[in-house]
Amino acid sequence: MKTNSRYLADVLITAVAPAIWGSTYFVTTSFLPHGYPLTSAMLRALPAGLLLLLIVRKLPTGVWWGRAFILGALNFSFFWAMLFVSAYRLPGGVAATVGAVQPLIVIALSSLFLGKPIHFLAVIAGLIGMSGVALLVLTPNAALDPVGVAAGLAGAVSMAFGTVLSRHWQPPVSSLTFTSWQLTAGGILLVPVAFLLEPALPASTPANMLGIAYLGLIGAAFTYLLWFRGLSRIEPSAAASLGFLSPVVATLLGWLALGQSLSPAQIAGFAMVLASVWLSQRTMMPVRPTRPAASREPASHPA
Repeated sequence: MKTNSRYLADVLITAVAPAIWGSTYFVTTSFLPHGYPLTSAMLRALPAGLLLLLIVRKLPTGVWWGRAFILGALNFSFFWAMLFVSAYRLPGGVAATVGAVQPLIVIALSSLFLGKPIHFLAVIAGLIGMSGVALLVLTPNAALDPVGVAAGLAGAVSMAFGTVLSRHWQPPVSSLTFTSWQLTAGGILLVPVAFLLEPALPASTPANMLGIAYLGLIGAAFTYLLWFRGLSRIEPSAAASLGFLSPVVATLLGWLALGQSLSPAQIAGFAMVLASVWLSQRTMMPVRPTRPAASREPASHPA
């Protein structure tokens, strides 16, 4: 049985991934050319996956070829494509609030595919987290673009399935190898789609190259290595709740880098999100088995 301190360490390491993902919206809108969501997603996944493959030098075998492409589609190609579409068509607050439904979807899918019980407190934590994200990032005049909302929901469902199946299909390889398979597969799936549906990219600027390098190396290779490591050690529902940290970081970046102010409602949202993450981890924390009480009967002696 994993000790609470070890579990907490795994949670903190896993939390680094969604915290870094909180910078995706800022980098996408500030450094990447507008209007190329599929190409941007492909350039984020494929080079990072190929780089990791060169490091691990191990390809899938047998059934893992198909699983790598299924997971690559769910966790990367489809999810990222929808993420970029929602980021381009929605204000950041609306996109983050729509995506915040993912932990609740993971709870339901974990029960369906993994046979995990649905904890009432975990559902409450998910609802608190969604409400906190809404307070944190929504503005009164936020526009609701139907295509952007649909893309955000589709992305949340895709990532939820990928999170649960990544735990369900435990690979016989390291987290680094598992990450390389999925990133490469996801990037390969995006190549023909981006080529057919989007025009050629304009000439890249240094800012564009810096943005793609950051999203690929840090926002993909490094963070997903931590994420898949975490999914092999903590419950998917507990990992998914850490996703609430992304809008927290996104809001902090807007405050620090763009000089945006924080309202009392946003400060309340911060508190609700942190309370949600704490409650979810508390609910999913492994229970240490109680040691049976020593027998108090007197020892028998031979006559």
